[in-house]
Amino acid sequence: MDDQDDRKSDSPAGAAPDPPGFVPRVSLRDRVVEVLQTCFDPEIPVNIYELGLIYDIVTDETAGTVEVRMTLTSPMCPVAGSLPPEVENKIRALPGVTGARVDVVWDPPWTPERMSEAAKLQLNMM
Repeated sequence: MDDQDDRKSDSPAGAAPDPPGFVPRVSLRDRVVEVLQTCFDPEIPVNIYELGLIYDIVTDETAGTVEVRMTLTSPMCPVAGSLPPEVENKIRALPGVTGARVDVVWDPPWTPERMSEAAKLQLNMM
């Protein structure tokens, strides 16, 4: 009996198994989220995605465009002038992105309730 006959496949019944070294394609949205998780408000040791500062991500896989609606913890935030351009530049640097726009919005206002459970735990808010 061949060794390969004993392997289990994650492929649907009747589908060919993935070739060795196959890496599933990650969606543009997922890659944008990964980039957002590298952006931090320097006063809070949690990334802006987990902080709940990202309100919406709209991607067009075909055109390679990304639009992000985000907020800041306060209109007086010291990084109000630098954080949104940083986010936009990091998104633009992703392979396949042809355009990116970050809009800062204040409605609804950010509150700590928007934070993920992981962020709350990291900041001892649970």
